[in-house]
Amino acid sequence: MEPLDLITHKNRRQRKPAAGMIPPENTRDMLRARTSSSESEVEDETADLVRGSDSEDRRHCRVRPGVRGELGNVLLLLFLYVLQGIPLGLAGSIPLILQSKNVSYKDQAFFSFVFWPFSLKLLWAPLVDALYFSRFGRRKSWLVPTQYLLGLFMLYLSVTVNSLLQSESGPNVLTLTAVFFMLAFLAATQDIAVDGWALTMLSRENVGYASTCNSVGQTAGYFLGNVLFLALESADFCNKYLRMEPKESGIVTLPDFLFFWGVVFMVSTTLVAIFKRENEHGKGKRRVPEETKGVTETYKLLFSIIKMPTVFTFCALLLTAKIGFSAADAVTGLKLVEAGVPKEQLALLAVPMVPLQILLPVIISKYTAGPRPLDIFYKAFPFRLLIGLEYALLVWWTPSVKREGGFPVYYFAIVLLSYALHQVALYSMYVACMAFHAKVSDPLIGGTYMTLLNTVTNLGGNWPSTLALWMVDPLTSKECQGAAGQSCGSAEEAGLCIREGGACVTTLDGYYVESVVCVVIGLAWWLWLGKKMRRLQEQSSAAWRCKVDQ
Repeated sequence: MEPLDLITHKNRRQRKPAAGMIPPENTRDMLRARTSSSESEVEDETADLVRGSDSEDRRHCRVRPGVRGELGNVLLLLFLYVLQGIPLGLAGSIPLILQSKNVSYKDQAFFSFVFWPFSLKLLWAPLVDALYFSRFGRRKSWLVPTQYLLGLFMLYLSVTVNSLLQSESGPNVLTLTAVFFMLAFLAATQDIAVDGWALTMLSRENVGYASTCNSVGQTAGYFLGNVLFLALESADFCNKYLRMEPKESGIVTLPDFLFFWGVVFMVSTTLVAIFKRENEHGKGKRRVPEETKGVTETYKLLFSIIKMPTVFTFCALLLTAKIGFSAADAVTGLKLVEAGVPKEQLALLAVPMVPLQILLPVIISKYTAGPRPLDIFYKAFPFRLLIGLEYALLVWWTPSVKREGGFPVYYFAIVLLSYALHQVALYSMYVACMAFHAKVSDPLIGGTYMTLLNTVTNLGGNWPSTLALWMVDPLTSKECQGAAGQSCGSAEEAGLCIREGGACVTTLDGYYVESVVCVVIGLAWWLWLGKKMRRLQEQSSAAWRCKVDQ
């Protein structure tokens, strides 16, 4: 294994932020977000390793020992990935909590920077790979301190989060963003270390289980930190489904949840630091060899890739392709919460989507396996734009459906159907894009190459989402009714309007303006640049090969 493979195993839960109507998957986007299976380079490499092991076994008439002998390592990897998903899930729940406290969309845009570290981890991954204490362990040198810091940040938040969310002047978005940004940064760094350790912790025969632990563990952690937390934190949900006698608060509070997982991080990290040794060689187990490439050499390699004309053009297209979807993906869920839809109900919509999200990549990959995978990307593009308009209609229709007891079942059925259609279009584009990445990546440096393309893809979703959130308030028009001579152009003017006995009424919601503008921009991109992207498939393989000193 080349050392750069450390930074290729898993990007990419786009997981992003606020994708669709359900809390962010991201990160990116999260976990870009969220929801998603990723075409990780580790799967290609481990498949080759396993195939190589199989042929070697046949030559020597050996029998593969199976996974039972390494069940402890597999369970440890699974647990580490679950821990990684917890802070991502919590970060995805905060925008919905902030929205229920009526923060501005500029504040939401500012908080959305929390979801950027997973898209930018390529910038510091070579450092994580190259700098370590050999006596302590190459991966533990980063894993242990980052997980201790994650635990300490969670313990700090458990004491301060209520004051940050419930201050007299409103939620302290600046401090919340800073703390959760550090949580996401540390989780991304832990991800780099665990991905690298996964390939040496397991034998060649079982290294394919690393990607399974990755996807299952992160998804489970995100579910615990987002969906389960929002459900148990909601007094309405707990009183309706889990309690015999109603109470004013949920079963779990945010401080309690943070304190519990902070303790889990601290205790589990201590146990790993003391009892788990790196590079343990079990009897009869063949380990994946590790090599080290210098930090400077790594960055030179990245630069040499991106300056190639075909790659540079493709990256520019990836950075602009998702502008047309930004209003629908980033703002719709928050608008539904603003309209009165319970945030825990939106979060729970993720549960029935899981089978669909598992099946879609399998089905779509049958159509993207040929020489022109981006044709599927191009065909799905306008349908996803139309779904963005349908989202805007759904938000407009939501207040008229609300009843005294909440929303009827048929409303959530329509929301679920809308989200399912969105997932079909999203996954069609996602799988097609990942297939093209795999197709054009130079096999000599495939890990670095593919990670770079995936990083650019994630950034192409992050910046339009942040911009879309930022522009909602400036595009919204309000007028002061009931107080002559007053306006609502700023927070100060709105406060004066209220003090004079008036009320600020929205005359034009910036979300609808954004939705139309984004679709227009998206259609222009599809008609002009979309065809340019399709033509990249006609480039010869030599146009994608990077000339580097081997």
